[in-house]
Amino acid sequence: MIKVEHLSKHFCNVKAVDDISFDVNEHENLILLGTSGCGKTTTLKMLNRLIEPTHGNIFINNKNILEQQPEILRRGIGYVLQNNGLFPHYTVGENIAIVPQLLKWDKKQIQHRVSELLEKLHLSEDYLNVYPNELSGGQQQRVGLARALVADPPVLLMDEPFGALDNVTKSKIHAEFKALDELKKKTIIMVTHDVQEAFELGDRICLMDAGKIVQQGTPADLLFKPKNKFVGDFLKEQRLQLEFKAIKPPPPPEGGTLRLNGEVLPLDVSLWWVMEQFKFRGNESISVYDDQDKEIEKLGFEDLMSVFYQYKQQQAHE
Repeated sequence: MIKVEHLSKHFCNVKAVDDISFDVNEHENLILLGTSGCGKTTTLKMLNRLIEPTHGNIFINNKNILEQQPEILRRGIGYVLQNNGLFPHYTVGENIAIVPQLLKWDKKQIQHRVSELLEKLHLSEDYLNVYPNELSGGQQQRVGLARALVADPPVLLMDEPFGALDNVTKSKIHAEFKALDELKKKTIIMVTHDVQEAFELGDRICLMDAGKIVQQGTPADLLFKPKNKFVGDFLKEQRLQLEFKAIKPPPPPEGGTLRLNGEVLPLDVSLWWVMEQFKFRGNESISVYDDQDKEIEKLGFEDLMSVFYQYKQQQAHE
């Protein structure tokens, strides 16, 4: 869906982004991870031409974006900012409806879509006529996400979208983010400096430093196959928790499911998430069902720890 080729951005003698290339598959969430000043936000802004590149090409759905009008390009790209970017003098409803109005949707279509998104993002329609400063930080972030999603763009760019939230609110919104069906149909590039967030939400990660991509791959690739000392040191302090987030429970038989209290679990759920459910919801096991909907096994804490250590041993021998 997105292809970046030899992309660079120079500000006078400073190489903010220095000859980077990467691909993003359709419906994939790619994380640009790194410390402040590594070039990740500059890269994101070049993808919707808020910043023009010095060199290189960017293709979205096989079209070179540098050959398109920026205004037209941006209508097909959702954009979510850290501070949510809401217009303070517009109500919640007016903020969300901005892009559909530019696209000349009729009033009923806009009302239906806005109501649909509010429901999916757990916001009451009572908020439609309030202003952003009357909302909590988490509510403002949900409204910002609704505004980015309202026209159903195929691509979503997110710049530190949860950076201003406290840890409790952030954890709750992360869970909603992963469960939201609207996002499962999007190709997403997200910028963050939060390692835990990158491992929790990303399908793949591009770790950047000094304008270059040091390593790109799955969270497990970065953890267990670091390209160099920089990658290993970057993840070292939080390594154990990251390992639990990178490793998944054993998959069920083809056509089968994993269930917790009868609820079917996503196949990409992490060991860390399952352990949290054991702790906070009082569960002692997850159930494995076959393709005939018959329970064939229960996996408890010790079983999952065994999976964890087996995976680590396997990686050490590869």
